[in-house]
Amino acid sequence: MKYTRKDAKAHSRATMRGVWAAANTPFHADGSIHEDLYRRNVDHWINDLGIDGLFIAGKQGEFFSMSIDERKRMFDLSVEMAGDKAQTIMSCSDQNMDVVIDLAKHAQACGADYIVVHAPVLHFLKAQDETLTRYYETIASKVDIGIALWSHPDSGYLMSPELCNRLADIETVVAIKYSVPRDMYKNLTALAGDRILVSTASEEEWLDNILELNWQLYLCSSPPYTLQTKADRRMRDYTDLAFAGKAEEARAVSASLQPVRDAIRRTRPAEKLHSHQKYWQELLGQAGGPVRQPLLELTEGQKRQTREAFEACGLKLA
Repeated sequence: MKYTRKDAKAHSRATMRGVWAAANTPFHADGSIHEDLYRRNVDHWINDLGIDGLFIAGKQGEFFSMSIDERKRMFDLSVEMAGDKAQTIMSCSDQNMDVVIDLAKHAQACGADYIVVHAPVLHFLKAQDETLTRYYETIASKVDIGIALWSHPDSGYLMSPELCNRLADIETVVAIKYSVPRDMYKNLTALAGDRILVSTASEEEWLDNILELNWQLYLCSSPPYTLQTKADRRMRDYTDLAFAGKAEEARAVSASLQPVRDAIRRTRPAEKLHSHQKYWQELLGQAGGPVRQPLLELTEGQKRQTREAFEACGLKLA
């Protein structure tokens, strides 16, 4: 590891910043991982788009369809590809805590920078704060690597800002991907922003969160590679302008991306987020490919609508 356990929070505050993307996983037609295409994507994301960090084998990466060995393989590949050019955060989320800890130990051993663990589904529980405290304390006791919390509606509940403030006292908890309404993450920033890096996956809120909440980290979803090309890095541009204190210039650049955001949103069919994103990536010249079962593929009509919206959205390909 690049830091000791006791230095995890300080190291993250010094280095965990900028635009981080949630990586997809390209598959062969038979469902196996297409490592060559993944390598091509990672090279493009880091070297052409200037992405600072990669979130590996998360929901965007279809981790729920992967074996434990496949997830570990994605960790290894990603560390190798990122090298010293970008950081990595490995999704170790699982319903089984032994699996979480096994993945966390592998992430630490292979050279990952951080891990992320989402709040699990807790059957039968209505008041879960003490259980969640024990959950994260137990994981933190088994590894030294820095941990990002992750709270989102898929768990069936949202961790409160007050609970997250308590969890921020855990020695190796360094960040949170807080997929909640803005008033909740603003509250948590005020409560615990001195101990953990607070972030959320909404790209449309990212600029305001830099300017108004002094955030340093976008953690993270697919916009860093679906809204940008090598010739058109407007998310990178408005982020850098905002970090430099050039608020009005940053707002103008961000606003210019609205046609792209709208094109993605209006053509994304219900239940087909992954296949729609992968097809959009193919239109960008990236590797997309098929999704794994039971996820649904786009119909030819849906591809046509997406392609037409893409061609009119104003993204520059060259």
